[in-house]
Amino acid sequence: MNHQEALAVEREALIARSASQREALIAGTEPLLRQAAAFDRVVGSVRRHPLVTGLAVTAVALVGSRKIFDIATRLLTIYMLVRRARG
Repeated sequence: MNHQEALAVEREALIARSASQREALIAGTEPLLRQAAAFDRVVGSVRRHPLVTGLAVTAVALVGSRKIFDIATRLLTIYMLVRRARG
């Protein structure tokens, strides 16, 4: 095997290794991309409904986050029960 052939073989090995690393990098960033997309949807909702967001922040500030969480949990439970009863 001459020098040119050795370089070609090494080049092919490097290309294969690079492709493998690229695939691993893409697979590793998928969860981050999903989280970024979810965050982007939340930010979009906040921008589309600033009044509702302001009211929610005010409610948390005045009532407290723990109490809001308790109320939201109860409302969700009631909603699920009504939905199940209808369907």
